[in-house]
Amino acid sequence: MGVLMFSELAKGLATTFKHIFRKPVTVSYPEQRLPLAPRYRGRQFLVKDEDGLERCVGCELCAVACPADAIYIEAAENTDEHRVSHGERYAKVYKIHMLRCIFCGFCEEACPEDAIFMGKEFELASYRRDDFIYDKQRLLLPLREAAKQRPELLQPGTGLGMGQHYEPVAQAAGSRP
Repeated sequence: MGVLMFSELAKGLATTFKHIFRKPVTVSYPEQRLPLAPRYRGRQFLVKDEDGLERCVGCELCAVACPADAIYIEAAENTDEHRVSHGERYAKVYKIHMLRCIFCGFCEEACPEDAIFMGKEFELASYRRDDFIYDKQRLLLPLREAAKQRPELLQPGTGLGMGQHYEPVAQAAGSRP
């Protein structure tokens, strides 16, 4: 009985000594940070062009695509005196409820103007529920600042929305879709 216990004890100590010299898997988080994955989806941002106009044209496709119903938009018409975006309309009210958001990225894919994108910011903690409803002013970001998180925003023709990614396929005459 004593020999059996000693052999089991030796196996346990051998396992312990083997793991002592391994590199630890964990990191001390606030001081050390692991790099984020290139396709990481953090909080959303709305982009302003270099001329100061918003890219969002108030089409509400991002709100329709959101499975969690986290995006609320009220659109208004642009006028010559008060131009907010390049299109005929703009988002007068744009809100994202971050407690509902599941960070799926459907809003980014649905946007034909590449106005919304998922950034790399992930530390969103707060003690008040009201802080999790992001309004338009909190979401807006100039293009140069946005490009620090997503450099592909500056490259023409490599947009984030479906309008830029997918090319329509020409069908042969007489073929069925």
